[in-house]
Amino acid sequence: MIERQPSSLVTRGLTDDQDRLLMADDPLAELQERCGGTLPGTLAVPELLELVQHGRRMGLRIAREFSAFDGRDFISGLARIHPLSDNDGGGCEVLVENWQRRPAPEPSSREVAHRLDAIDRVVAEIVIRLDDAQRTQVIGAMAEDAIAFQRNIEGAPGSVWTDHVTLDGMAHRQPLHWRLLDGANCKIEGSDRKWRVRLLPIGNGTGVVGGVASGEPRGFELLFIADSTLDDSLGEAQTGNVKGHTNLVGGSLTPVLRQPIARIIANAETIRARLAGPLRAEYSEYAGNIASAGQHLTALLDDLADLEVVEAAGFSTAREPVDLSDAARRAAGILGVRARARNIELVLPIAGDTSHMATGEFRRVLQILINLIGNAIAYSPEGSEVTIRAETFADEGLACVTVHDEGPGVGEDQARHIFNKFERLGRENDGGSGLGLYISHRLAEAMDGMLDIANPGEQGATFRLRLPLDTQA
Repeated sequence: MIERQPSSLVTRGLTDDQDRLLMADDPLAELQERCGGTLPGTLAVPELLELVQHGRRMGLRIAREFSAFDGRDFISGLARIHPLSDNDGGGCEVLVENWQRRPAPEPSSREVAHRLDAIDRVVAEIVIRLDDAQRTQVIGAMAEDAIAFQRNIEGAPGSVWTDHVTLDGMAHRQPLHWRLLDGANCKIEGSDRKWRVRLLPIGNGTGVVGGVASGEPRGFELLFIADSTLDDSLGEAQTGNVKGHTNLVGGSLTPVLRQPIARIIANAETIRARLAGPLRAEYSEYAGNIASAGQHLTALLDDLADLEVVEAAGFSTAREPVDLSDAARRAAGILGVRARARNIELVLPIAGDTSHMATGEFRRVLQILINLIGNAIAYSPEGSEVTIRAETFADEGLACVTVHDEGPGVGEDQARHIFNKFERLGRENDGGSGLGLYISHRLAEAMDGMLDIANPGEQGATFRLRLPLDTQA
């Protein structure tokens, strides 16, 4: 809910000829401090600083809407900049009318869905291009145990892809709506591993919004991801067979709920796109809200399933060389659109730098970094930088990647419980689950590493992921 102060209230400040804020009423002074500035001190609110500099240099009065992020909430209002004469100090009088505060939004369900799609594209070991009837066109496979599967596909061009797999828990064959197959588990010939499939729509008549098709797709990108949470080689703990641990969500509820939720989303998108006939605009919007809610529920199920996996006794991860610089660049690429939307620059490790090799599971490292970088973008002021750095500490046998933002930082008291389960740090109405950092922390521990905050109590948070050094590099 937006807090509105009476429009008659005017918050005032005064700058000098070097754009230092000399004095300010309480709301503006608080914003200055939360953006990392002092009073007196250089104006630290980028959006106001730009207006003040322009007004002072041009000697013009300016009245313009502005918005700023204070590390927790968005502040907006009508800024009036009044340049002062040299006799009065040569600075500006700053007046902000209609001061408003609203909580910073969490990523929308569509943004989360787009992010998950991008992760799956990175880790997929088999990729097949399908037409709009789910018939195979082109296949590319990187896994050695997918050779027989690839030969079968290439030997039957134009066949429906489900003819070549064994779907878990699905008695019905084609035709099935693609939404009902997206996320299904299956087995393929020649592989002892279990696979999770993703069907990502490619193009349609009404466009793709946030990674989700709003009409009938013209084709699909079919991804096969080796599902480590279902892989028997990782131990019975991950399939819910450990004494005292029942995999209720991941093993029971998620498979049962995913199909009806998929039907809800598919039907809602059909209504929103008016594929069944003309519809009033408000009802199309309602359908879009239903689809978004379904996508949010699916993401929540995924979080809860991940929670069960990492809390299972004996949970373990794969051991493979992981290039931390490459993982950081891939994670940042997935979040690049969101960073650009807030004019935040992502400062990345140098491309091609392979000197920071760790031992872990690439998919899990990517999951942790996406969570850390996503949080950094959410808590950073617009126009700031998020710096991701990879380092190697050979004497300690560790490789490290840090994510630093220019937000308000994490207090020492917050740092003591920020990795707790369902910890939201007071953000109760933003739609998040409060599980991201907890799961990331458990994943780091499962890889014999550590996730912590390097600088509690300081301006700007620095999260640090440390993993065992790859001694074979």
